[in-house]
Amino acid sequence: MKFNILIVDDEKNIREGLGQALEMDGYAIFLASDGREALGIFAEEEIDLVITDLKMPNLSGGELLRRIAADQPTVPVIILTGHGTIETAVDAMRDGAYDFLTKPVNLDHLALLVKRALANRSMTLQYRAMQSELEKKRGFSNIIGTSPQLRRVFDMVEQVAATRAAVLITGESGTGKELIADAIHNLSNRKDKAFIKVHCAALAESLLESELFGHEKGAFTGALSRKRGRFELAHLGSIFLDEIGEINPSVQVKILRVLQEKKFERVGGEETIEVDVRVIAATNRELKKEIAEGRFREDLFYRLNVVNIHLPPLRERKEDIPLLAAAFLKEFAEENSKHIEGIDPKAISALYAYSWPGNIRELRNCIESAVVLCKTQGITPEDLPPSLRGSDEGNSIRVALGTSMAEAEKAVILGNLGHLRGNKSRTAEVLGIGRKTLHRKLKEYGLEEESHEA
Repeated sequence: MKFNILIVDDEKNIREGLGQALEMDGYAIFLASDGREALGIFAEEEIDLVITDLKMPNLSGGELLRRIAADQPTVPVIILTGHGTIETAVDAMRDGAYDFLTKPVNLDHLALLVKRALANRSMTLQYRAMQSELEKKRGFSNIIGTSPQLRRVFDMVEQVAATRAAVLITGESGTGKELIADAIHNLSNRKDKAFIKVHCAALAESLLESELFGHEKGAFTGALSRKRGRFELAHLGSIFLDEIGEINPSVQVKILRVLQEKKFERVGGEETIEVDVRVIAATNRELKKEIAEGRFREDLFYRLNVVNIHLPPLRERKEDIPLLAAAFLKEFAEENSKHIEGIDPKAISALYAYSWPGNIRELRNCIESAVVLCKTQGITPEDLPPSLRGSDEGNSIRVALGTSMAEAEKAVILGNLGHLRGNKSRTAEVLGIGRKTLHRKLKEYGLEEESHEA
């Protein structure tokens, strides 16, 4: 890695001499004659170290240090000072300077100091990168899958999380929209603030407005005291409005105002309350169709749909089924104190062949049921619900258009293995591959190998 060093001194000979000496050590050098010019370079370039004189016209070295420390505290600043300004240099150390050198500069001493300062910066940057990676992993910790469709969703979440933009998450019921909302909040700058969730469809129409915006004492029958609403509780944090397509037009107007003006009044109140809230909404409805039929406001839709993240249904990311099934198996086996080692390939084949209209939620319920009913050390097709056991349609395997070669291959292997009742030798023969190849493929899919083979 080539480090960029900014040298700031109003004396041309000094800054150019230092620049030439450090350039010979392999650093990229930028020069500035005063603090103001230095700030311009600092804003345009990725600077790793600043070496600056203290006394300069326009903007002093002390003020330049304070600006850098406030903007990018990981960038070390070395102060150059004359013998008569040692006390000022000590003050600069208190303001965050890495170290100081007196003029005339000892080049060997400077080279050693630069090397040490850049080593510290490199370690700091590595630590921050590791922390950032850990935050990402924590943010996605509850979301299982490696399919290309899900990876695209992850990329969008990472891009949008750090912004203030409203996000609309769309997708069928049971696809995991709430988990994506969690990830957006947990990866954002608001992660340490409140994250308030409102399931709009679960609240009666008459209560929703009060829940969102609060109410004053006596606003309606039963309002015995003032109540703060969910938007107020989410101030400086985020709010998740699940199934926003279910809300009535009068509440839509108030949500639109919050998005536009960041203001609202409690039910029955006159006081205007200002909030800073990041809004994440989700729906399984086609909101454009709702707009066309007069049930959803078009202006609210565009305010919510600044960024749209669409979650694919499980039938479009079937390569994630073994991972999801394994995770649910572990969870429910522990919960029910049962020792279950894995899922029979024939059962996986049945899971793979099913269309999953209820998506991940249905798969989760299916595995929970299978764990409860399982009498052996592995889930078999007999442990699955009847709808799955009958999902194998004759002797055919369906592969949707747009399916990748890897996913199509997986469907063919699992389909044949299930049809041949787990007989690996016969499956390998039908597929025209060696048994070792079949074993390797099954291992890649995370399937337990059975001990019996014909």
